[in-house]
Amino acid sequence: MSKTAKKEVSKSAPTSAEAANGPAMMGSDILVKALEREGVDVIFAYPGGASMEIHQALTRSEKIRTYLPRHEQGGVFAAEGYARATGKAGVCMATSGPGATNLVTGIADAFMDSVPIVAITGQVAQNMIGKGAFQETDIFGLTLPIVNHSYLITDIADIPRIVQEAFHIATTGRPGPVLID
Repeated sequence: MSKTAKKEVSKSAPTSAEAANGPAMMGSDILVKALEREGVDVIFAYPGGASMEIHQALTRSEKIRTYLPRHEQGGVFAAEGYARATGKAGVCMATSGPGATNLVTGIADAFMDSVPIVAITGQVAQNMIGKGAFQETDIFGLTLPIVNHSYLITDIADIPRIVQEAFHIATTGRPGPVLID
């Protein structure tokens, strides 16, 4: 073989699981695909350590435009304004800890005014939940009185179902906020 000849890389046949389910994906990519399936075209998202992988996945989306607010609270109110203007659920995202708690006022406002929003928050590693980890806040428990429903995702396989349910709950019956942590 000459120096300029290229080696042909052989692709192995997909395993039966890959053939049935498609290639393995990270949770952040699954979340973005689930948002796209719900028709999300805009997200107001302030980055942080616990949400960074989701932000990276959003950069690969051709359907969702990410707007960077100057503060998490601005993001949740922008999502609320988007929902009021379009009739669709507004979507916002923040990281764990203080980033998540900065969403609380806007979530409460959306609840009181029956505005459909889906608020997504990053969280510490699952094995650190409940152990007082750096920037851990029980945003799930904190927002229970001011949301239509809250989710704490602990199994990657639940992401598509939870996103679909969250949008359904946010937009049907009495519209209002749903939290996905």
